[in-house]
Amino acid sequence: MNYQLENKLALVSGSTAGIGLAIATALAGEGAQVIIKGRTDDRVAEAIDKIRATVPEAKLHAFAGDLSQVEQVTELDARFQRLDILVNNLGMYEPKPFQEITDADWQKIIEVNFMSGVRLSRTFLPGMLNQNWGRIIFISSESGVQIPAEMIQYGVTKTMQIALARGLAETTIGTGVTVNSVLPGPTRSEGVEVFVQNMATQQGKSAAEVEKEFFKNIRPSSLLQRFATNEEVANLVAYVASPLSSATNGAALRVDGGVVRAIL
Repeated sequence: MNYQLENKLALVSGSTAGIGLAIATALAGEGAQVIIKGRTDDRVAEAIDKIRATVPEAKLHAFAGDLSQVEQVTELDARFQRLDILVNNLGMYEPKPFQEITDADWQKIIEVNFMSGVRLSRTFLPGMLNQNWGRIIFISSESGVQIPAEMIQYGVTKTMQIALARGLAETTIGTGVTVNSVLPGPTRSEGVEVFVQNMATQQGKSAAEVEKEFFKNIRPSSLLQRFATNEEVANLVAYVASPLSSATNGAALRVDGGVVRAIL
């Protein structure tokens, strides 16, 4: 299927690994120009090499910086001025008992997971409305619907993203701009891969055994009963970013492997 993304300019925040890298690769494969964003020049260069290994003709731009900081968003705006597609994927997580989550912890995760998307959307949404076309996508999580007890602060920021996406969608009435959130479930991202390998080493088990036990004990409601691949998530994001998704706006779209049991 042709997603009609040829030469659309897209930013995927946090695109040097995991879901973000898979999304950037998918968009590049559909002909979009993609801004690859990471914390360091080395990480960005490495990601660009990986994408070009899959998509040799990829049209890529590099941006290294911390988009949770106001001045970095300003610098990005000065360089690119407009976007057709904004994928707010930048995020962090940290398992921690609620009583040990300090004010500083709360402030940091809100800045990274939520305020980065607020600032990027505030910067680039007006241009999308002026050109009467654009896509803003927040990569939220099933944790925004089912708040995990071991990462309450993470789940709360993911709920905030869902609410923000819906609110911004209300400002696009009658235009060609859409704002949606995508909710992955347990996905084999870079962090999860490390977590599984560490657990396997500590417990003297194989990675496959650790994964099986995770879904049996921690995410028993999963219908997939395995970690989704980054590419499976990226497939949905690429569609939502395309002109083909024009009737989808203000939605929270789940690619969670059936973990969330609610019908809506």
